[in-house]
Amino acid sequence: MEATEDKREQLAGRRAAERLLAGPTVIDVRGVSKRFLIPTNRMNSLRERVANPLGHRNAHVLQALQDISFNVHAGEFFGIVGRNGSGKSTLLKIIAGVYRPSKGTVTVNGTLAPLIELGAGFHHELTGRENILLNGLLMGYSKRDMLERQQAIIDFADVGEFIDAPVKQYSSGMYMRLAFAVAIEVDPQVLVLDEILAVGDLGFQLKCFERIRRFRDSGKTILLVTHDMNNVHEHCERAILIDHGSIVVDGSPDEAIAVYKTLLTPEVVAAH
Repeated sequence: MEATEDKREQLAGRRAAERLLAGPTVIDVRGVSKRFLIPTNRMNSLRERVANPLGHRNAHVLQALQDISFNVHAGEFFGIVGRNGSGKSTLLKIIAGVYRPSKGTVTVNGTLAPLIELGAGFHHELTGRENILLNGLLMGYSKRDMLERQQAIIDFADVGEFIDAPVKQYSSGMYMRLAFAVAIEVDPQVLVLDEILAVGDLGFQLKCFERIRRFRDSGKTILLVTHDMNNVHEHCERAILIDHGSIVVDGSPDEAIAVYKTLLTPEVVAAH
């Protein structure tokens, strides 16, 4: 009976994935590469600057991403996994418009709310309440829109009296709760999450994933970068695995997880 039930779930999952892949493309990444120039010498003293007035520095090229191509369809819960330094966060920052690719193009059809750095977009000297308004304005919403959403954001963030304190006084957990509350309440078409939920306590993580499920059920698209393979297995319909800046797997979450674990094996052995 259990084997039969598993087969039914697998079949239902494949059919759901096929329906999603037949839908419109929300994010299209074509041939994206990203290089960084890393200085190898630093001029820390006045003498060094006088001796080298033009500021010439030696540098080496770091190839963070190499020829990345994939697309994400409307309503997908899409996972991006990989070891530390593989290029995941760089890719998300390019999708969010924080970085420009050195090569290739990214097209996003619809509004996007990125949670890619804790408190990114917050002004440290402003209060939580003021930052709610500021973030909404930066995302293209009117002051009236944000005032209508403000109380729901405050209730979800649950930071108490700190809502009227400068956010520089917030703990990392309070930052995350407010940032997530703003992102989920402005109702974007695409929500991008980069490990940010790892900061909160278990109760808040469950609260977030319940809201994320409702977000997905309404037909919205979610990109999730995480090292928690349980979240990838439980929530994602599709996943890519990035290693050394290139896509190694583009397929089911279980495929990506299996290869990810083989990449981790040498690290685990070395640690012991």
